[in-house]
Amino acid sequence: MICAGIDAGSRAIKAVLLEYPGMRIVAGGVADQGVRQDELVESLYCRLLEQSGLTAGQIRRRVATGYGRTSIDFADATITEITCQARGIRRLLPDAKEIVDIGGQDSKFLRLNPDGGVRDFAANDRCAAGAGRFLEMAARRLDVSLEEFGHLASRSTAPAAISSMCAVFAETEIVGLLASGADPQDIASGVQRSVAHRVASLVRRDSGCPVVFTGGVAMIEGMGKALEEALGRPVTVAPNPQMTVALGAAILACRQAQEE
Repeated sequence: MICAGIDAGSRAIKAVLLEYPGMRIVAGGVADQGVRQDELVESLYCRLLEQSGLTAGQIRRRVATGYGRTSIDFADATITEITCQARGIRRLLPDAKEIVDIGGQDSKFLRLNPDGGVRDFAANDRCAAGAGRFLEMAARRLDVSLEEFGHLASRSTAPAAISSMCAVFAETEIVGLLASGADPQDIASGVQRSVAHRVASLVRRDSGCPVVFTGGVAMIEGMGKALEEALGRPVTVAPNPQMTVALGAAILACRQAQEE
């Protein structure tokens, strides 16, 4: 039995085909988000089917999640990305208890129950200063890609102070730092630290347990270290962090199929 999980995120669309039993990933892929999400989702889904030698009729159940989940017409069910994230992370890291998820538009903190369900969570979805969009803006200002931005930050020995709590004012700070001759690598490192400290404010301080870091921002070099320093406790970057929500959706699709 093969099921599909589709994560229509704010910046990218991710999809996973999962075989049950065994929970083996048959295929997975990513596509940039765009205006015609329905066409992009269908194109990605069909590409994964073709790569796997499968037909649409061989997929038992499809679960959609993410910001655009309600517009995926061929999905059999929709589930929130918070629930899917928890299931995906627990599949990859069975001992995970707390999760920080930083995506393109928001950041989230999840605490898990022993069974892998969500005990409680907090989210920052009102300001780009704690999300990937802020890093994208900073990278554009420094005229580098996001990958290059991470490399740049890793070479800093004196991170710049980015004090504004608003992405708009923080951008003005970056412009001012560039005009004053600040080293781009110190600005990049300062931006990473600013995002990490913003996100750290969501995290419960009383547990002290290790944190799993996931979401697209976790792929940027240096962000795991910045978050670890901001939290003052160990941080593990999830395997293939951009895909964990789609994996969780596929896992839940398999469970639903079992119950039919």
